[in-house]
Amino acid sequence: MSETLSAVLLGFVLGLQHATDPDHLVAVATIVSRERRFRDGAVVGALWGLGHTATLALAGGVVVLLGRPVPAPLAAGFELLVALVIVGLGALRLADAFRGFGAAPAEHLLADHDHGGRAAFHSHLHRHDGTAHAHPHVHPSRRLLAALGGARRGLALRALGVGAVHGLAGTAAVALLVLATLRTPAGALAYLAMFGLGSLAGMTALTAVLAWPTAFALRFARARRLLAAGAGVGAIAFGILHALGVGA
Repeated sequence: MSETLSAVLLGFVLGLQHATDPDHLVAVATIVSRERRFRDGAVVGALWGLGHTATLALAGGVVVLLGRPVPAPLAAGFELLVALVIVGLGALRLADAFRGFGAAPAEHLLADHDHGGRAAFHSHLHRHDGTAHAHPHVHPSRRLLAALGGARRGLALRALGVGAVHGLAGTAAVALLVLATLRTPAGALAYLAMFGLGSLAGMTALTAVLAWPTAFALRFARARRLLAAGAGVGAIAFGILHALGVGA
């Protein structure tokens, strides 16, 4: 078997495994716990994977050029940064639990809506005496429009940013170590590309699985609060433990 083919197979398998790193799952689950739609939850995983792959490709290019792995002190520094990011995500989810999902009421942020023109069209589902019906209406409020649009953009940027930070942590450091041992540029590039593809595919699939129960639970007000509080406390606790474990 040629080195390039071996690198392709090894890279993809390690990429899939990398997606299951505990710190990755905690970070992505914390973000996904805010998504009411299954589709949006799956997109979070894909965006995380894109950010992760971009950072890994940049670092991998440097490793290929220098022929050396990432220094241990630098890798430890990235692990601490990951811990800080996870704690920050947890704090944001706790804030959600206490104030709702943003500057606008939670019902507005969770409802189906259309940002066409200068008005926000909503169709809220209500239940009265066992009968479910919708109340379509329009919100011209600039504040509400900003909250609705900003919530979506903010989550997308958050997923990209968290993925980018994780691109040099956990088993990604091991991936870069293997990368430095490959003898040919073709093998190194093939390995790097397949590792990124594997981590992207793995995280998208795992996030999609997490999104199913989350999307259902977020339809209920009490579940939204409990999910936000649980995700926040869990992320903060994990982040602190992760930081304490760096270099231990």
